[in-house]
Amino acid sequence: MGNHMERLSYAEVPTVDPHGGDRDEGPRIGVSYIFSGGDDEEDDDDDGGGGAGAAADGTQANSHPEEPAFDPREEVECVVYKLDECVYEKNRRSSALDLCSPEKLLDQCRAGDLVEFVAAGQYPHWAVYVGDFQVVHLHRAEVKSAFLTDAGRGRPCRVVNERYKFRARDPEAVVQSALEQVGLKDGELTWRNSEAFAAWCRFGRRELKAGGEPSGAARQPYTLHVLLGDRKYSHALEFQSLEDAIAEKRRGDHLGRSALLRELAAHLRTEPGAQ
Repeated sequence: MGNHMERLSYAEVPTVDPHGGDRDEGPRIGVSYIFSGGDDEEDDDDDGGGGAGAAADGTQANSHPEEPAFDPREEVECVVYKLDECVYEKNRRSSALDLCSPEKLLDQCRAGDLVEFVAAGQYPHWAVYVGDFQVVHLHRAEVKSAFLTDAGRGRPCRVVNERYKFRARDPEAVVQSALEQVGLKDGELTWRNSEAFAAWCRFGRRELKAGGEPSGAARQPYTLHVLLGDRKYSHALEFQSLEDAIAEKRRGDHLGRSALLRELAAHLRTEPGAQ
């Protein structure tokens, strides 16, 4: 298979019953793969998979009032570990998941903050707040500067500084890093999506860049736990790189919790030996 494998779905990944093991017991399965196609930030054609008006991260402008409103109960809670160290967590018990309008968020933002925009059935879009009502974000395969209220196109949003557990750089360094990338596009980019770009600006970790893992890294050092049910149990996937773990996590965000659980349940029913 080499270094180019097609995107795998849960139906193609070995797994276990999500209620069959406690999260504290560690990962129950192991799989690592490299995505061959571009991630959401590269699907930037208006006539592409997202349809007319689609953004590079798979999102669409909220031009159809009949589209369902974002339901916080559909958010996928998950944790990413590098070996035994938690490097990312989205968990209602430890994360602020409350949303507000972009206009209201302007009263809360400080330079260097990470902002996440969300909508039903769409990839979340991340940006770096740089002050003066402006954000820098990766959009349609280009790093751009925009007003916060324009970048989100009306979607609800929130500050997400605490999701990644790395030590943040000083706000001035975060803003400088973001502004220095404005204008980069296409082959100049080293981030697969808006989230990886924004997180890199804040934390400066090379693991957030495509191909940025240190040489000699342990085999499949990253484990993504999708929290299930009463959150005592999780569905675990292992990855060679943080960027692959982020891509799979974002796929779950795009599907929504109900669809993700249905996908997993469908696979369990078709496993050999399933009752």
